[in-house]
Amino acid sequence: MPQKTLTVNERHIAKRLDMFIAHYEPSLSRSEIQRMIKDGRARVNKSIEKPGYKTRLHDEIALELPDKKIHEVLPEPIPLFVVYEDSHIVVVNKPPGLVVHPAPGNYTGTLVNALLYHYGSLPSSPKTPTAPAPDKERAGIVHRLDKDTSGVLVVARTEQALRSLSAQFKNRTVKKRYLALVAGSIRKGSGEIEAPLGRHVKDRKKMSTYTNKAREATTSFRVKERFSSATLLEVGIKTGRTHQIRVHLSHIGHPVLGDRVYGGPKAMKIGGIVVPRQMLHAESLSILHPDTGHPMAFIAPPPTDMADVMNRLRVLKQP
Repeated sequence: MPQKTLTVNERHIAKRLDMFIAHYEPSLSRSEIQRMIKDGRARVNKSIEKPGYKTRLHDEIALELPDKKIHEVLPEPIPLFVVYEDSHIVVVNKPPGLVVHPAPGNYTGTLVNALLYHYGSLPSSPKTPTAPAPDKERAGIVHRLDKDTSGVLVVARTEQALRSLSAQFKNRTVKKRYLALVAGSIRKGSGEIEAPLGRHVKDRKKMSTYTNKAREATTSFRVKERFSSATLLEVGIKTGRTHQIRVHLSHIGHPVLGDRVYGGPKAMKIGGIVVPRQMLHAESLSILHPDTGHPMAFIAPPPTDMADVMNRLRVLKQP
C-alpha cells in the first residue's frame, strides 16, 4: 500500500482527524477515511486514535493509502459528434450527460471509451514522479468539461499533439468561450469576477471561494440576451479551475440555471419551466494546430435542450 506522512500546521490545529485527512486526500470518501483510522491505517504519532480526535500542532499522521484500482478502458460504440478531425487532433461537440474520462462511479460509457472505439489507440499522459505509469484512463484528453456541460472539446491523437496542446493549455494561450444561462437579471452589460477558488472547507466534493487553499481565478462575462427572470451570458475564463464558471456565477448571485450543486432550488425552475440540467455550453475553442502551428477556431451551437429553454423564456418575455 502507498504510504504518506502528513504534519499538522497552524492552519489545521483542532480539526477532526477524519476531516484533516479529507483535506489532503479528497479522492477518499468520509467512510473510507474513518475505516482507515479504525483499522490503524491512519495513525497519529504512531498511535491509533478515533476519527473525532482533535489534531495538535506538529502531529504526524502516517497513512497507508489503498492501492489505486486499475480499470481496463475498453472501446465502446458510443456516437460522437465530430466538429473537425485530422491525423493529429479530433474536435468533438460533447453532449450533456457524457463523462469525459473514466473515474470512480463512471468507468464505462465515457468519451474516452467512445474515442477508443472510433479512433483506436490514443496517446496517454506521460510518466511523472507522482504518476509513474501512463494514465490510460485519460488517453488523448488535454482538457475537460463537466458531465452536464456540453460543447467543444479537442482531443490529441498523437504524442506530439498531446505535448503541444497540453503546453497551450498550461500557458493559457487557448481561447475558450462559453454560453451560460443564469438565474436573475444582470443589469451591467459586462463584468469580471476575480475570486480565488479551492476545495470547500467542509464539502470536499465542491469548489468554493470559502477555502483554505485558494488559487487565483478570473472569469469575464458579457450579456447576450435578457429575459424576464434570467440572463444569457457569453463567458470567458483566464484560468481553468474546476467548476470555475459555475462557482463564480453563483458567487455573484446569478447561478447557472439547472445547477443543482451551486445553484440550489432557485436555479432548477424558472417561470414554470423545469430546467433539465446546468445550462452551460462551451461554444467555441481556439488553438494553434499542434503540427502546423496555424490558428484554428471551432464553434458548436447549443444542444436542443438549452435552445428549448431559451425559446420558452423568449415566449414568456413577450407581452
